[in-house]
Amino acid sequence: MSSSTVQIEIFANRVPFIYKITNSRVINVNYICKQNSVFKRFYLLHTFLYLCGKYSIVEPKIKIEDFNYALPEERIAKYPLEKRDLSKLLIFKDGKISEDKFYNLAEILPSDSLMVFNNTKVVPARMMFRKTSGAAIEIFCLEPHSPSDYNLSFASKGECEWSVVIGNAKKWKEGPLFFFSNGMADAEKLNLRAELVRKNESMASIVRFLWDTDASFSEVLDICGRIPIPPYLKRETESIDLERYQTLYARIKGSVAAPTAGLHFTDNVLKEIDSKGIVRMNLCLHVGAGTFMPVKSEYISGHKMHTEPFSVTVEFVESLYNALGNKKIIAVGTTSARSLESLYYCGVHCLEHGDPSSVSQWEPYGELRNHDAKEAVGALLDYMKNNGLQQFKARTSIIIVPSYSFRIIDILVTNFHQPQSTLLLLISAFTGGERWRDIYSYALGHGFRFLSYGDSSVLFR
Repeated sequence: MSSSTVQIEIFANRVPFIYKITNSRVINVNYICKQNSVFKRFYLLHTFLYLCGKYSIVEPKIKIEDFNYALPEERIAKYPLEKRDLSKLLIFKDGKISEDKFYNLAEILPSDSLMVFNNTKVVPARMMFRKTSGAAIEIFCLEPHSPSDYNLSFASKGECEWSVVIGNAKKWKEGPLFFFSNGMADAEKLNLRAELVRKNESMASIVRFLWDTDASFSEVLDICGRIPIPPYLKRETESIDLERYQTLYARIKGSVAAPTAGLHFTDNVLKEIDSKGIVRMNLCLHVGAGTFMPVKSEYISGHKMHTEPFSVTVEFVESLYNALGNKKIIAVGTTSARSLESLYYCGVHCLEHGDPSSVSQWEPYGELRNHDAKEAVGALLDYMKNNGLQQFKARTSIIIVPSYSFRIIDILVTNFHQPQSTLLLLISAFTGGERWRDIYSYALGHGFRFLSYGDSSVLFR
């Protein structure tokens, strides 16, 4: 029999859901309703609802226009403040909104907490090349293709392949590109070239980079690349961005966008957090260019979430396991939040299938999972120990929208996000209902600066 899809709409917590049930059997809902026997209707409906939970892809039916707000251009912070921790801090706690300065963050957080940071490091991923004809072609590196491991790719010498976005792509159909060194002696020694392996107009293309010296690809990027600041800043990368578009605790290269909630932290703020007895731990999620991708569909169900790699150490998972039920879990930024929530589902995979796997976009909205967070994280920890793993790596495309049930995090430190963005939907899901509007109205009315270089907030659930 050919595969078929049945789509029904169900309301839960005032949020409509679309259930798409794909099965090898044809399910005729009208047939169920027309049965004369009450028992038969009950049996068929029970079977149908079982299939909803077992085989369905569940997508919240949320109109993205409902998450729009007016953001004046002058409220977008185009440059960072002189000092990182001088940014304003909005506090949402117990349904009330107040404000402070970021340098007082430690005073606001509970001492019995585990605070999770994303220690990814932004790479200078934008490079300008030229054809022999003189046409300029920009290549924006997204993630390694061959070798696919970040560390191996950055250590590559002489050659490697990356998934990239090509600017002015129509002008590059074949032949090599040559890096535009603009008189830089170190760049000229490299003789950096780019060859087109596979071109894709709508998605990432694959490009092979070649160079003549024994420099690693990490060193090639440092010499030839530019930091890819967000497009909404509407300016070119400047020297200030080399320092300020990185967190102080950035360690592991791989991101093409900064986890901007961490840009406010200074050595002094971190010291005060430590002094209060708050435990600090790091995970790593490499932020992809998809973080800038606007939602173009009318409903969020039509938006394809980008997939990003993340990793945690066994020490991290053990600390998280011990903290659950005993401490508040604080996520610094939406990348940390999405990684932590993804870890729950990786643990569920261990419980249900014996080993973890990557987390898909709509997985949290499908079959109801009754495992508590400690049980799931414990299962992942056991899996790592039993397999002698010091580090766990996976990929996640999890999307967090209203109706999402948070499993791990209690407190979120985050900046103010763009209208009609997936990050704004995450804020709505975390704060509940329409409270995001109150928070953003307060911020707009009280001089807060928005987006990557803007001010911060700490949100309590």
